[in-house]
Amino acid sequence: MADSKMIVSFGEMLIDFVPTVSGVSLAEAPGFLKAPGGAPANVAIAVSRLGGRAAFIGKLGDDEFGRMLAAILRQNGVTDAGVVFDSGARTALAFVTLRADGEREFMFYRNPSADMLLTEQELNLDIIKKASVFHYGSISLIAEPCRTAHLRAMEAAKEAGALLSYDPNLRLPLWPSAEVAREQILSIWDQADIIKVSDVELEFLTGESSVEDEVAMKLWRDNIKLLLVTIGEKGCKYYTKDFKGTVDSFKVAQVDTTGAGDAFVGAMLSKLVQDLSALQDEKKLRDVLSFANAGGAITTTKKGAIPSLPTEGEVLKLMQGA
Repeated sequence: MADSKMIVSFGEMLIDFVPTVSGVSLAEAPGFLKAPGGAPANVAIAVSRLGGRAAFIGKLGDDEFGRMLAAILRQNGVTDAGVVFDSGARTALAFVTLRADGEREFMFYRNPSADMLLTEQELNLDIIKKASVFHYGSISLIAEPCRTAHLRAMEAAKEAGALLSYDPNLRLPLWPSAEVAREQILSIWDQADIIKVSDVELEFLTGESSVEDEVAMKLWRDNIKLLLVTIGEKGCKYYTKDFKGTVDSFKVAQVDTTGAGDAFVGAMLSKLVQDLSALQDEKKLRDVLSFANAGGAITTTKKGAIPSLPTEGEVLKLMQGA
């Protein structure tokens, strides 16, 4: 039975190593700070920080970094009963460099990392069945056994009545090839209720470098209740069966875009789960997306994903000041 308003996030949690200075390559960086991350985990913490109920399901290495990440979930009010540890594999690491324009480049250490080794038998089905919303990405589709675990978790959540939320969160260096990435990301497209893609992902999946409606609609399927395309500081575009439009974002001084998309998703889901009628009511939906845009914008004003995820008070303050 779906729990009152619980958002369960499935996938990877890892440590980003971020250069101590911006605008340099990894090789030029004089040092690195460790920053906990991983998109599904960021979304769970974003929800919790905004006052919502969140759980995370995934696998970490039974090492200092893995234990640290589980502790960070708990410190941020995220239920970690679905987290398991692998004694034979390490917690994933990513070296992330911030270019001078605030965009990112990645180098990953996963061969294989613990998150890829989650098995179907290790899934905490009790927590999955309590989800009002079950959220996931595509990185957990890359390798077995995690891929099978991911598909089973989606199935269990759907059977229990959860809405399925999908943010592909494309990380091309992790896939064997662009073709495999595109094919696998789209392989579960017809199961999600809510899908969010960035403008870059829209171009990757459609092959067209435009965010016009006819391009976005190439990704439309009849199962979808809400398709979102985020367009950076310009806000986001939304598509439902009955209406479509654009919601502007908020002007802020960008420092680091890490986690902005996750903050957007967390904020959007935390509001939607309180009132699902927003999926059929355009005015309500625009309010939800304005809140989500503000959450994403605030996250870009500070370094790192988790430290910069906002509280509800911070989001409302930005919205009122605009």
